[in-house]
Amino acid sequence: MELSTWLLYISVISVLILSPGPSTLLCVSDGLKFGQKKAISTVLGGAIAALVLMTISASGLGAILIASKTLFLIIKIIGAFYLIYLGWTSFKSGSVKIPNNTITESKLVSHSFYKLFRKGFMVGISNPKDLLFFIALFPSFMNADLPQIEQYIVLACTWFFIDCLSMFMYAGLGSKISPWLSKSSNINLVNRAVGSVFIVLGSALVFSVTVDKKI
Repeated sequence: MELSTWLLYISVISVLILSPGPSTLLCVSDGLKFGQKKAISTVLGGAIAALVLMTISASGLGAILIASKTLFLIIKIIGAFYLIYLGWTSFKSGSVKIPNNTITESKLVSHSFYKLFRKGFMVGISNPKDLLFFIALFPSFMNADLPQIEQYIVLACTWFFIDCLSMFMYAGLGSKISPWLSKSSNINLVNRAVGSVFIVLGSALVFSVTVDKKI
């Protein structure tokens, strides 16, 4: 994988991971209720759930590539339009509701590592749309002519590191982030930024597929 491709991947997923979602709000909530250190288990649960979904998606893409490069090209086209669709829906989406117990006074109560980990994992794994998301995202940064496993390892490890770092930050800033996330104007701004990333990435993927077909 070229350095420029990897840096572009980092910039794209950083925006996506930092955008408010179910896992983000859970880390904010647990960081506020149990403290940043205990929330590490919540963060790890969500990050490992993402790795599971990425592995399933990458395995499917690998099997498709082995079967037919033309089929892999079709998946790229479908993925491109799916990303554009996600961008459009992000523009139209409203504010994210913050659970009431995340904006209350912090109370560091005892909770087991396993329970917080399980909660983080279940929130992360319970959204089947993430499977489609990773199937749509990965082809944009993978070269069909290079070894797939090595590329997947780079993409997955990069995602895991940035995901853990970002969610740990959210957990530590829970009491400060919650009021900011509760304002619809701020969430709308984030939604538009994320929507722009999806649309640009999807459009770029459509363009790259068109160029490949001409070549």
